[in-house]
Amino acid sequence: MERRGTRAGHQYNLLGHLGQNGSGVVVEPYLITLTADSDIFPTFQHEGLEFLHMLEGSVRYRHGDTLYLMEPGDSLFFDADASHGPEVLEKLPARYLSIISYPEKGKRR
Repeated sequence: MERRGTRAGHQYNLLGHLGQNGSGVVVEPYLITLTADSDIFPTFQHEGLEFLHMLEGSVRYRHGDTLYLMEPGDSLFFDADASHGPEVLEKLPARYLSIISYPEKGKRR
């Protein structure tokens, strides 16, 4: 799956996709893997909301001006309009779920 961040050596596996539906919300769940070949990239920005759940390894994840140490079992839920992404790769490989939701085009509220 090609997505912003792939150039930074981040592997994205799309786990499903809920597109056009009655709710007007698109949902994209990903499994993201970071390895020694991955770069830090704390400046992702996109519309919608994002939920992260750390499965393996550890990273210091930036959201806006704050860094969060993410270890297995930790979660973050945030507005994805702010700059965000892994800033320090503490223990690799790191794997986490990223579930992004945003308004379906043409159905913004």
